[in-house]
Amino acid sequence: MVQTVRATTTTRELVDHGVGWAALRLHEAVASHSDKRIKEGMDAWDARVHFDKNSVYMGSSPRFDMYGNEFGLGKALAVLSGYGNKFDGKVTSYPGREGGGSIDLEVCLLPEHMAAFESDEEFSNIFNE
Repeated sequence: MVQTVRATTTTRELVDHGVGWAALRLHEAVASHSDKRIKEGMDAWDARVHFDKNSVYMGSSPRFDMYGNEFGLGKALAVLSGYGNKFDGKVTSYPGREGGGSIDLEVCLLPEHMAAFESDEEFSNIFNE
């Protein structure tokens, strides 16, 4: 779980106190983010977790060359993100294996939703053109 740590100020305070003061505020926010606060944040998230079943969630970064790593076995055929952080409607995008601006998508769908896509002729034709 990634948690956000914030330090809040106003424009006037920043102008009056300077960047060093702002850095100290950030340091204090990070230093006060204890194990206890992290666990409390996780418990609060767990109590109210909600995924909108009618939404698509995108993830990944276009800045990391997923296919650029070479471990002596040749260029990877595909990139998969593993089992973690998966849910219905999650789409992870990667710069495409072919390069040139192509995009590879990893799409996670429940079996019944995937079956609906597979049986949709208009949708399937997109990939057969």
